[in-house]
Amino acid sequence: MPAEDPLAHRLDYALDALGDDARDADPSDLFHRWLTDAADLPEPNAMVVSTVDAAGRPTSRTVLLRGVDDDGALWFFTNRTSRKGRALAENPRVSLLFPWYALQRQIIVLGEATPLDADRDDAYFASRPRGSQLSAWASDQSQPVDSRAELEAGMDAASARFPDDETVPRPPHWGGYRVVPTEIEFWQGRQSRLHDRIVFSRDGPDAPWRSFRRQP
Repeated sequence: MPAEDPLAHRLDYALDALGDDARDADPSDLFHRWLTDAADLPEPNAMVVSTVDAAGRPTSRTVLLRGVDDDGALWFFTNRTSRKGRALAENPRVSLLFPWYALQRQIIVLGEATPLDADRDDAYFASRPRGSQLSAWASDQSQPVDSRAELEAGMDAASARFPDDETVPRPPHWGGYRVVPTEIEFWQGRQSRLHDRIVFSRDGPDAPWRSFRRQP
């Protein structure tokens, strides 16, 4: 039996709805509820981070959400000399997309990213598995490498540099970013592609939220 053409696949979304009363919610509270709903999915805290560099070139990649402030700011960590790190140094505006396909939901966050302070960077780095700590030293993230063998040789060198009885320090080029949202869109799939899109928007981090429904 021939496999289904993936380009012809169609699914009519009908798992849930997002009523007009959602406009009265606190967007941070609604975000936490949806994140909790996704807890049993694979990588529930995975998000697609999109950046634009000084030349106007957009790039996207998946990273993991690692913290949420009381005011709704979102944290992630990376090598600050990577492609995303260099883009953020040139243009701090970002888009974050949480793609919870199994729930027929997504959240899109627009905002600006600022580096976290060194104490927070150190605390999170210390909580990482040792292998992840070593790879932060071994990998010159986003730069070309001749082979997998060369990459693994870098890991071996990092392991030799920091024996098992030693603490692996945080590399000076590795740290976190805090994204303060200025717009949050909650998207719930609906039948016949008449999806629900409730948007919370504000003019700045200290400004009040306003909400509206956006057409699908």
